[in-house]
Amino acid sequence: MPPVVVAGTGMTPFVTPANSPDYVAMAGAAIAEALADAGVGYDSIDQAFAGYVYGDSTSGQAALYPSGLTGIPIFNVNNNCATGSSALALARTAIMSGDAECVLAIGFEQMRRGALAAQWGDRTDPLAGFLDVIDARFGPSEAPMAIRLFGGAGLDYQRRYGAQDSTFAMISVKARRHAAENPLAVFRDPLTVEQVLASQPLYGPLTRLQCCPPTCGAAAVVLCSERFAKAHGVDQSVIVASQAVTTDRQSSFDGADLGATVGAEMSHRAASAVYAAAGVDPADLDVVELHDCFTANELLSYEALALTPPGTAEAFILDGDNSYGGRIVVNPSGGLLAKGHPLGATGLAQAHELVGQLRGRAGRRQVEGARLALAHNIGLGGACVVTLYENRDGAVR
Repeated sequence: MPPVVVAGTGMTPFVTPANSPDYVAMAGAAIAEALADAGVGYDSIDQAFAGYVYGDSTSGQAALYPSGLTGIPIFNVNNNCATGSSALALARTAIMSGDAECVLAIGFEQMRRGALAAQWGDRTDPLAGFLDVIDARFGPSEAPMAIRLFGGAGLDYQRRYGAQDSTFAMISVKARRHAAENPLAVFRDPLTVEQVLASQPLYGPLTRLQCCPPTCGAAAVVLCSERFAKAHGVDQSVIVASQAVTTDRQSSFDGADLGATVGAEMSHRAASAVYAAAGVDPADLDVVELHDCFTANELLSYEALALTPPGTAEAFILDGDNSYGGRIVVNPSGGLLAKGHPLGATGLAQAHELVGQLRGRAGRRQVEGARLALAHNIGLGGACVVTLYENRDGAVR
């Protein structure tokens, strides 16, 4: 099938909840930037997919209506932390199916302070089965749910392969170093390994400075068909080369590998499908934005995405192969740890960063020669979206 073109992207600065504008204002700013980047008006949009986790029904319409009352279908999407990429996948599907020529994916989140928690105490918790797996291995804990899950998976990895606490801490140090060059990131001050390790212990190898912060912000992507791009003079250099969406299998719940419980297995399946569909090898990648909600998940994801063989993630980090001058630049934006993690916006913020890299407009954090870029976005409960972007005009220098 003809490729889907990334016509334009937009993103607001990510901020802490204390400094957040209203979600409608953030979404409007991201949409306006994406449309301007694409060089099209809102009246060119055939469908829209609006992603958010914390908000009332039809918040998507409220966020989109100020941009135009054109009567188009607007679909609200919630797939936990994979919400933004799920909206993107649905937008791509609409174009590939022939139902639409130009589609908008918008993700936003106006979060509150504090760790993530279940919102509805009078019904089944969607993460109850996942937490049962962690509790069966390590016993009950009062730690917040996401910290228990990813901290437990990190601890399981340590017991399997012997990774040191300091190795996990190095991921936070790298995140801040990269974010220092990103004006849209929420945390840009440098950290040392010693500072990370000295911060409040939470669960397993995780300390407070190894956890992504509650963040507010918005990001948007305009996708279109090749035919639309040609007719409207849209930049066709960056395309979605392949994409896969996966959910959990039994391995997430059997307790044999707690990495699978937090998405490593579905990440591996999604990435493998993307590589096969595009005919690329992980070694061909130039830049990756992966789901580093906790340092433990970044370490697990190196192996899940086949950036390094099983059991070698610690060496990958210690050798500096995850940054500039190494084998592949991971999270040049600063990632969720430093750029921030407004749940509904995260997957689309990854797209904003990677498309910028492929177009050569990433400034001081530009990855030289970037031609292939991979985005990895997971949501517990669960979903994983892996997307491969390609600059088909050749590497940017």
